[in-house]
Amino acid sequence: MASFTLDINNKKYKVDASPDMPLLWAMRDLLGMTGTKFGCGKGYCGACTVLIDGEAAKSCSRPIEMIGKSKITTVEGLSSDNSHALQRAWMKYDVPQCGYCQSGQLMAAAALLNEKKNPTDMDIDEAMSSVLCRCGTYQRVRLAIHEAAKEMTGGAK
Repeated sequence: MASFTLDINNKKYKVDASPDMPLLWAMRDLLGMTGTKFGCGKGYCGACTVLIDGEAAKSCSRPIEMIGKSKITTVEGLSSDNSHALQRAWMKYDVPQCGYCQSGQLMAAAALLNEKKNPTDMDIDEAMSSVLCRCGTYQRVRLAIHEAAKEMTGGAK
C-alpha cells in the first residue's frame, strides 16, 4: 500500500492503495465516484474514459502510480447540474439509450472539443471511435458534438 493524492474535478483526494490499482477502481471503490463506468476492464470499450490533463484516457488501465500531479476530470466534473454544452446537447438529441457508454462518450467528446473547437464529421468519428456504443447512436453523438461546439464557440461554425 502507498498513499496518493489525486486531483479530481479540482478537488484533492488522498487514497491509500496499491500503486498498480487502476484509477477507475480508486475513484469508484475508494472515493465513491461512480459516474465513470466500468466496461471491459482492458481499455478497449472506452466506457471508463476520463480526462487527464485535458486529454482522453482510459481509467481502467491507468495505474494510480502513473497519475502523479495530473488533473483528472470525470463526467461529474463537466457540471453538477447538466449545464455543460455537451450535456445539454446530449439530452437535446436523445443520445443516451442504455447508458453503458455515456460517461465515456461525453469525456471523449470533451477532449475533442478541448483540441478542436469546430470539429469536422471526420474529426468526430475519429475521436469517438475509442468509445464503443452498443446502441449505435453514433449519428446522434455527432449531431450533439456539433451542437455543443457551436454553442461553445458563440454560435460560430
